[in-house]
Amino acid sequence: MARTVGIGHQDFEVLRKNNLFYVDKTDFIREWWENEDSVTLITRPRRFGKTLTMSMLEKFFSVNYAGRTDLFEGLSVWNHEKFHDLQGTYPVISLSFADVKETSFAQARKKICRIIKDLYEQHRFLLESCVLSENEKRDFADISVDMEDYEASYSLKALSGYLFRFYGKKVILLLDEYDTPMQEAYMYGYWEEFASFIRNLLNAALKSNPWLERAVMTGITRVSKESVFSDLNNLEVVTTTSEKYADCFGFTEEEVTAALEEAGMGERMQEVKRWYDGFTFGSRGDIYNPWSILNYLDKRKPGVYWANTSSNNLIGKLLREGNKGVKIKFEGLLRGESVEAAIDEQIIYSQLLTRRDAVWSLLLACGYLKVVKAEFVEQTGSVSYELALTNREVQVMFEHMIRDWFAVYEDDYNDFIRAFLNGDLDAMNVYMNRVALSMFSYFDTGRGPKGEEPERFYHGFVLGLLVELKDRYFVTSNRESGFGRYDVMIEPKDRTQNAFILEFKVRNEKDERDLSDTVEKALLQIEKMDYEASLRERGIPSAQIRKYGFAFQGKHVLIGERLSTNRELP
Repeated sequence: MARTVGIGHQDFEVLRKNNLFYVDKTDFIREWWENEDSVTLITRPRRFGKTLTMSMLEKFFSVNYAGRTDLFEGLSVWNHEKFHDLQGTYPVISLSFADVKETSFAQARKKICRIIKDLYEQHRFLLESCVLSENEKRDFADISVDMEDYEASYSLKALSGYLFRFYGKKVILLLDEYDTPMQEAYMYGYWEEFASFIRNLLNAALKSNPWLERAVMTGITRVSKESVFSDLNNLEVVTTTSEKYADCFGFTEEEVTAALEEAGMGERMQEVKRWYDGFTFGSRGDIYNPWSILNYLDKRKPGVYWANTSSNNLIGKLLREGNKGVKIKFEGLLRGESVEAAIDEQIIYSQLLTRRDAVWSLLLACGYLKVVKAEFVEQTGSVSYELALTNREVQVMFEHMIRDWFAVYEDDYNDFIRAFLNGDLDAMNVYMNRVALSMFSYFDTGRGPKGEEPERFYHGFVLGLLVELKDRYFVTSNRESGFGRYDVMIEPKDRTQNAFILEFKVRNEKDERDLSDTVEKALLQIEKMDYEASLRERGIPSAQIRKYGFAFQGKHVLIGERLSTNRELP
């Protein structure tokens, strides 16, 4: 009989007690323990079982679960007798930063202090023991949401010492989603303050802690050592490109096949593969996101499950505000192409918008990109990666994200698309100015050189065109054609429909009296460079090629058209 698929369970005990659907990943316990690493940081994308794994570790090692062999009998780790004696024998400190998503440093600091205060509340029995001195009991009572920095930074180390004296064994420390508040700190502009605070806390707990047996941290990204782990030299980092624990997070293809068979859906494997296959950990290339598979098993149909499970604000911000090169590469990804990038797995948040390949490093860490090919470059000693969108679910998620950029101004945007396809130049000008006036600041970082705003806007605008027109047109930008490079080419899949060439220019006040001069310059460039050459070569006659010049000045736009002499207006 098929087990019930429970959605959203992250507590190992609940899954086991209720016999809910569970893929056995307990061999991670054996593998991690036998590797004997002091502090292990494991990065995986969202919803890949990190929190469930931490719950599993806590239930296996914690003295609070001594004798709970029923949770592990019949599972992989229980096949190794020596691990029977390990179950329930260590004091465990387990905490999570998953909910630290504050908009200011003061609130983020208080939230973390509150988490630590709750930890101390769970261990109030120590106050009744004889292991704490009177001074230590006062220190224990001083732990609060408003404690001083020095008290917060020492708190986990101090608790480790108290537990060591009470149980006579060093502690295992588990920290889940360590980097969630770091992403928020970057998003809301308090990165430097937060990095200093969290650095002192982690270094005290993980490096200079004589009462620490071992520790595991999980997160999505590997935050740069200089930012957070500068003093931590006992850290084993396991990223998505590492071979260690490659099949311990996520479902393998064999496990997905078995799950479908159990649910009576074995014949649907190709549909599942088409939507959800593509994740790669180390050299293991057949990994599936558990959240997507569980939802597929539950709802028995494909959908965008994983990619929409939490905020994609940081990813959206980086793509929206990214420079021309980022958006052009992303156009290629949306068309099913791959991009080349030199990946640095140490994420430096302060450089996400300035380092050339930082965006792709983050997208890879977050699971939105997969490694198609990796090549060691001997001259530089670095690895060059060929990357593509992970799977169909991710593709659809990004299409939704781009549509959401224009959602607030959806009526004007849709009216522009309609006017554009119908050749209504007056309406195009009206609606384009409404969209541009509203959205320039949305695409602007506020940190780039003056004059970049139109470029950022129109490349975002082109991504919108690519998504909205993808069923009927091929949309490309900044590609070779004729004697130069056009800004945007829109080619119909139905050869009876019109093609479009769009040239974008920012007004040069020295050379151009007004925006109409800028429009004329853009249109002359289309003609002079013969941008329509590639379209003619593919069998589209000049009469079906519409040419538009877009002129920008501040937030104002003027659009003009160059008419072919042998083409009638619609």
